[in-house]
Amino acid sequence: MATTSWGKTMTKLWTVLAKFLEHHRNLGCGLASLLTASGELIFSTVVFQCPCSAAWNLPYSLVFLLLPALVFYLLGCVLRTRSLCLLCSCCRTRNAGINRCDLCDECCRVSGPALVSSVTWVAVALLGGAVYECCASGSTFKADRLCVGRNSDCAAQLPLVPCREAQDPLVQDLQKVLRAESQVVGWSLIAVVMFFLLIFTCVFHCQAGDSSPQLKFRKIYLKEEHQCLRTQVTERATKLAEENVRCFFEGSRPTGCNIPSKKDWEEISSPYPFNPEDEYLSALHRFVNKEEN
Repeated sequence: MATTSWGKTMTKLWTVLAKFLEHHRNLGCGLASLLTASGELIFSTVVFQCPCSAAWNLPYSLVFLLLPALVFYLLGCVLRTRSLCLLCSCCRTRNAGINRCDLCDECCRVSGPALVSSVTWVAVALLGGAVYECCASGSTFKADRLCVGRNSDCAAQLPLVPCREAQDPLVQDLQKVLRAESQVVGWSLIAVVMFFLLIFTCVFHCQAGDSSPQLKFRKIYLKEEHQCLRTQVTERATKLAEENVRCFFEGSRPTGCNIPSKKDWEEISSPYPFNPEDEYLSALHRFVNKEEN
């Protein structure tokens, strides 16, 4: 009986693992967003301390808000092999004939997942309100708008509002206004990002001819091609390394191992956007079917 229960448990675990591997990209984006949101909450509570100074409130808040978002974006791009290949393709002068629209479309596909953590950081910071309060209280533009109809010391006391050190109770009440504005901006940012994501998805399906079986076929092909290429690269590299080590110790000449040239590697690494009217599915598929190859 215990063996049967253990078998059922292992079957369920394998099912969950298979689902995770099948949707690892979407789950990865969700996990990255969750970790970014948790990190922002911790940093806002523990690390972020508004200086409550007219000279430092604005720059300190902007650095805390925008610099980590930029770091998350660059880190997301660096960790994606596809983005590195795209960067190399853009830098190579021999690929100057690539369609600029296709290259722009490929950049959007690559930078999209990298923006998840950046947008999450900014949105969570705005919903929290502390960063925006510090930033807006140090802005002379916001001071001119918020202090209309109040006493002459309002602009001088406004930078002290985030620290609850404003002497005038009416000026201290402006903290609620700043908190409300911050949450409105945060929700607006989320809505705008979701709207553009929807538009981009619709445009992608329209350009692809809205052929779901064809898109699914290409997705499966690219996945299998990547796995086969990785397997072949590992096997060929291992074979070449063993051959060179053997020749080194035996003092003999290598028998030879066919390795693609640098130009060939560059051609299969170039961006290849999807076109339903094209007979090729990837840069590698196009390369091996060329007559001169």
